[in-house]
Amino acid sequence: MKQTLLELMRMSRICRMVLATCLGSFILVIFYFQSMFQPVMRRNQFAADVCCRKGSRNALQELYNPTQSEFSSAAILHQGRRDRVAESCRAHSASSRKRRVLTPGDLKHLVVDEEHELIYCYVPKVACTNWKRVMMVLTGRGKYSDPMEIPSNEAHVPSNLKYLNQYSIAEINHRLKSYLKFLFVREPFERLVSAYRNKFTLKYNSSFHRRFGTKIVRRYRKDATQEALLNGADVKFREFAEYLVDPATQRDGPLNEHWQTVYQLCHPCHIHYDLVGKYETLEEDANYVLRLAGVGESLRFPTYAKSTRTTDSMTAQFFSNISSQQHGQLFQLYKLDFLMFNYSTPSYLRLD
Repeated sequence: MKQTLLELMRMSRICRMVLATCLGSFILVIFYFQSMFQPVMRRNQFAADVCCRKGSRNALQELYNPTQSEFSSAAILHQGRRDRVAESCRAHSASSRKRRVLTPGDLKHLVVDEEHELIYCYVPKVACTNWKRVMMVLTGRGKYSDPMEIPSNEAHVPSNLKYLNQYSIAEINHRLKSYLKFLFVREPFERLVSAYRNKFTLKYNSSFHRRFGTKIVRRYRKDATQEALLNGADVKFREFAEYLVDPATQRDGPLNEHWQTVYQLCHPCHIHYDLVGKYETLEEDANYVLRLAGVGESLRFPTYAKSTRTTDSMTAQFFSNISSQQHGQLFQLYKLDFLMFNYSTPSYLRLD
């Protein structure tokens, strides 16, 4: 009888231990899932101020369900831009046999701001230097206050920002679902000519001259001088256009980011961008993003030098120096960017 009683007491003690362990595990699971869905605590004074101004709403919520009347008309505009991208993607998907799944390597252009729950896909030659400066201010935990105090070369140091491809698959999916995702676009041929002018007509870009200029001169210039073959510093726009549309260039691998299409850089048919800003309305659209993020009162997007920008008339002048065949080939290369972002076919384009 005594032995039986001892056994019952031992069993009771084991049951209590098991129950306590299960209860503890259950509490940990609840805490884990609560922590996943609760906003991360802001730790610096700048972010704390943003938290107090906005409450618990993030930029994504403010975009789709604006609490301020000033956001309502802008929300309609950006809904139209999103619809345009979606329609173009559906049409492209219906006409294309190619199907692909994104890999983390495809996300190397997406800059992440954890503090304000933003994801920005940078597109070279669309104010990306200033946007990277702004993202450094937003993510710098008080280290920076004025974007223009950050040297341009610092803005392009990869370690100064966090990119989406640096996260795990689960973390990537969470951020793509929960953060406001935005990009800025530009009339495709203006962006192309801007890239050409910056990388091939300025003496200080010798690295581009050596890396791309020498190859272009070697392939497309008859009777090239030894100096041109060695330095690649005087690439003509006609030669650059020939390089872009040459099937051999496609076989070499992806185009350089400065003249790659937005479609290939940011994958708008695979990633649902909440906001598409335009270079033509840069300051208005950029400051709208900052207001959505709750920092519009303390941070403004830098103004840019309009006198040096590549214009439509300047682009037309460059295109007058290439053949009708190259006009058509370049348009085919950048056609999706024209369609998705609602840019008209240029009047100077000769499509025979």
